[in-house]
Amino acid sequence: MKDGAQRRPLQDLSREQLEELIGLYAKNWLALDGVWFQAAERRYGMDAAMDLDEDAWRRYTEIEARRIKAFLGLAERPGLAGLERALRLRFYGQLNCDEVLREENALIYRVVDCRVQSARTRKGMPLHPCKRVGLVEYAGFARAIDDRLTCECLSCYPDVRDGACACAWRFALKKEG
Repeated sequence: MKDGAQRRPLQDLSREQLEELIGLYAKNWLALDGVWFQAAERRYGMDAAMDLDEDAWRRYTEIEARRIKAFLGLAERPGLAGLERALRLRFYGQLNCDEVLREENALIYRVVDCRVQSARTRKGMPLHPCKRVGLVEYAGFARAIDDRLTCECLSCYPDVRDGACACAWRFALKKEG
């Protein structure tokens, strides 16, 4: 260590404290996303806020996926197994209650309890119409993990078909040929 330099504070934390801090960072990230969206919604209306949100998520989700893919050391085309591992490490994975179900040639990702929708309900706000942005977000994340992956929305507000979860997405490998 150089003279006058300070140790990074994370080095002094226990594993339990680091895990708690990751949760705190994830909540802070989600709070920033939420207050930014609500400011855009108040100023420009829901449609314009959704346009801005879609643009932001198109870029962010690719960045997040590429960084997680590199962190995990995934192959160029890791398939559904690689996607499953990567989904578990998203910031959302630290906050939402979710589950991954495997089908023969597909993976179903379900958010059982969504902090965003729960917070909006608690505040007396209408549910966030997240399907449009979710299609950009989840499809973009999957493609950045493996360019052969496709994404289909099974249920997401305002097109809810499964009342037992906040949203559900089906990922599959494109058929070669």
